[in-house]
Amino acid sequence: MWVWRDIMPLTMRKLSMTLVGAALAAITLTAQAESSLTITGVHNCCKGCANGIEKAITKAGATAAIDGETVKITAASEADAKKAAESLVAAGYYGKGAPAPAVADAKVTSASVGGVHLCCGKCVTAVEKALKSVAGVTGHTAAKGAEAFTVSGDFSTKALAEALNGAGFSGSIK
Repeated sequence: MWVWRDIMPLTMRKLSMTLVGAALAAITLTAQAESSLTITGVHNCCKGCANGIEKAITKAGATAAIDGETVKITAASEADAKKAAESLVAAGYYGKGAPAPAVADAKVTSASVGGVHLCCGKCVTAVEKALKSVAGVTGHTAAKGAEAFTVSGDFSTKALAEALNGAGFSGSIK
């Protein structure tokens, strides 16, 4: 009976085993490479919002699967997925599973809010609805395409941030 080692020269057996080892290593690396993060409740009312979400995530080197207000981020590692979520928040969006921006709690009569995604009238309407839910807010200057707006009244900055986050938005409050 012939055995594999009897008919295959030693150098061919070594090459064959090296190729098998390399293939197994590649499969192992591929299986460990991806990480995903799902963020829910993200404001997404139009194609402009969807494009903004995708742009923020791909800018961070990840991919986005968007289904309504749910965004699934897929990245090479857990750290990269978190960076993509941070990029999403920096672009003016927010949802459960994303890092919440820090806001100092202060009682104010006016606050400047910057960085909120306001690409269309529906975005502005969603921000208006969020602002109406904040006790003491009496007015605002939010408008389509605005990079910043002012909120007036007698209110808490923490309550303002929570209302915006609850509506799927993120921004800086000063």
